Amino acid sequence: MGAVNLLFSRLSLLRLLLAGGAVILLSGMLVIGMWVAYEIENAVLRRAGLISSLYVDGILSSHLQSLTTKGQLDEADRRALDRVLSRTELGQHIVAFKIWAPDGRILYSTTPALVGRQFAVKPSLASALAGQVRSERYSLVEPQNEEEHQRWSRLIEIYVPVRAAGTGKIVAAAEFSQTTDDLAQELSAARLRSWLVVSAATVVIFLLLGWLVKRASDTIVAQRGELGEKVSQLTALLAQNKQLHDRVRRAAARTTALNERFLHRIAADLHDGPGQALALALMRMETLAEQCSACRTGVTDDNSVGEEFRTLHAALQGALADLRAVSAGLHLPEIEWLSLADTAHRAVRDYERTAGVAVASTLGSVPAEAPLPVKITLFRLLQESL
Repeated sequence: MGAVNLLFSRLSLLRLLLAGGAVILLSGMLVIGMWVAYEIENAVLRRAGLISSLYVDGILSSHLQSLTTKGQLDEADRRALDRVLSRTELGQHIVAFKIWAPDGRILYSTTPALVGRQFAVKPSLASALAGQVRSERYSLVEPQNEEEHQRWSRLIEIYVPVRAAGTGKIVAAAEFSQTTDDLAQELSAARLRSWLVVSAATVVIFLLLGWLVKRASDTIVAQRGELGEKVSQLTALLAQNKQLHDRVRRAAARTTALNERFLHRIAADLHDGPGQALALALMRMETLAEQCSACRTGVTDDNSVGEEFRTLHAALQGALADLRAVSAGLHLPEIEWLSLADTAHRAVRDYERTAGVAVASTLGSVPAEAPLPVKITLFRLLQESL
């Protein structure tokens, strides 16, 4: 079984289809050829039966009419039958001739010893007595065929009904026994012709099938090649897309890190530049306010210079607080060494500390570690959401 599977696996689709088609066509050719040969044989036998029936009706019937009145042949009819069977063309091909009574008695025979003997009525004889013409190739194994059996192994037996003139009543049955030589030659020629026709038709069908299968196989091979090429192109495109996706992801991560470093630098610049300047201005303003606390402004007598300084001090102090808040918002805490869960908790705690509002947080299952850009994105997302 394994060898058969290996053989089929090595065969191409075209060869498999052609081999299968050849097996099917050969099987069909054999079946059709045998059926045609069988039908030809039956047709030849039927034709022989019809010829014998015409022979009985046209030539022998006039010598058998004594059966309608006497139930048997008289001597004149017997001699007439002997002359007809010995001198006519058809008689030369007949090796035995019998006239059967309905009860199975032989009324006339080319073998005189059989006349008067009674035998069992076999189906072919019964069919003839019922009005049918029966012809068949028959093995000579019955007692009434002992003489013929000594010379031939098989003969063609034809049974024809004998009818009374005028009434058409069946009064007996005639049996013709012919050799199979002529039939064998005719059958051989007919079989040869039928096999040649069937073989030629099979070859033509096989060639047409092979042409169709070849075209289909070429189409399949071409489509398979195109499909393989498209799959290769698609695979290459997928690989390129994966490379581009990785590059975009790495670029986004680098951009996030660069953006955070830029924001950190802005926060440091705000803290070290304007923040320090505002702090220095506040300290110097406090000193001036102490020195000029009793002075009056030149604009109005209602407010002292100290009160004006206090107003300016409050405004500058508010601006410094806002600047520090902006700087703190731009500057992320040290989250590089925190886990993803700790980063989320840190964002919530910073908001609670800044806003003074308690936040209920629930953290599901998250990875223990994550790249820094992911942590930055999570922290900023929570910061903006809160």
